[in-house]
Amino acid sequence: MKLPKTNLLVKILIAIILGILAGHILPFWAARGFATFNAIFSQILGFLIPLIILGFVAPAIADIGHLAGKMLLATAAIAYIATTFSGLMSFAVGDSIFPALISARKLNTVAETHDLSPYFTVEIPPLMGVMTALVLAFTIGICLAYMKGEIMKPLLSEFREIITMTINRLIIPLLPLYIFGIFLNMTVSGQVATVLAAFAKIILVIFAMHIFLLVLQYAIAALFVKRNPFKLLYTMLPAYFTALGTQSSAATIPVTLRQAIKMGVSEDVAGFVIPLCATIHMSGSAMKIVACAVALMLMEGIPYDSGMFTGFICMLGISIIAAPGVPGGAIMASLGLLASMLGFSEADQALMIALYIAMDSFGTACNVTGDGFIALIINKYFAKTPDVISSQKY
Repeated sequence: MKLPKTNLLVKILIAIILGILAGHILPFWAARGFATFNAIFSQILGFLIPLIILGFVAPAIADIGHLAGKMLLATAAIAYIATTFSGLMSFAVGDSIFPALISARKLNTVAETHDLSPYFTVEIPPLMGVMTALVLAFTIGICLAYMKGEIMKPLLSEFREIITMTINRLIIPLLPLYIFGIFLNMTVSGQVATVLAAFAKIILVIFAMHIFLLVLQYAIAALFVKRNPFKLLYTMLPAYFTALGTQSSAATIPVTLRQAIKMGVSEDVAGFVIPLCATIHMSGSAMKIVACAVALMLMEGIPYDSGMFTGFICMLGISIIAAPGVPGGAIMASLGLLASMLGFSEADQALMIALYIAMDSFGTACNVTGDGFIALIINKYFAKTPDVISSQKY
């Protein structure tokens, strides 16, 4: 996992730089060619979004729904609350701070600009709406959690592999070219300086928020285990820095397990909670997505309110379940919600992808390190009841 994800970040950064440079020297007819590619690619992406939600969420719920009863419910509840709280905190900070850092200025997006209109496009309507996909995924996943599902469960697992392969073999390789086209268009339309200046500011704010969040999480855990939160957090630093390098929650599991046990979590509890949280706990990802969404809406001059974002954040914590297994999976799984609940255009979604991947390692490190605080709380109440983990798969 390490090599592809690292290469993706480098390619995205190169694509941004080349897009800015090409915007000054590329002939107009050639620039329109890239706009044509972006128009077609965005149609493919829109077609895949409901399938991504269905392919990730349904098998994830089906897989975890029968593992360990009360321990599972407690872990899932804490993970969801932590993810939702992170998103709400990110919105509160962004709504308070970003207006002073970002001036509202309507961006000329690829889909709207009259300068770089595509030569042609191909309409690829999705099979279902985003909310339909999410409800269907929940219905199938919850039902299969209580059934043997000898046919449907393997079918869902294979469907997830198909979606993962499609993302890895089609979307991810073409993503840098898509980002190139976005920044090429922004350069031609004179908006690139505004976007980059705003991005630089919010990246610093997001980094400060994720440090604060980790301290807060371990302060909460310390209330349960009666220990120094900073010593606990210091113990988890190897997992944090490993995640910075791997950019993968799954690849960091061995280190996270080792450090959780060093904090005093029993091996049985750690063996259940850490792999599970690598899938369902997404505090860092939710923080990034919400902060970037607020920033882009301010730049676009799109009106929003706390009710809109509260609903979005609650749904986000569900839609990105099982997304860590795919490079950029969380942002891919959230694109449908960004479009349907926040009204993001295709170019806005592309900017979200670029910004998210640029900070991917820090979000993953926040997710992974936060898994330890959940393990501490679960260990407090379940370490002495080993029968509840007898059916765990990890």
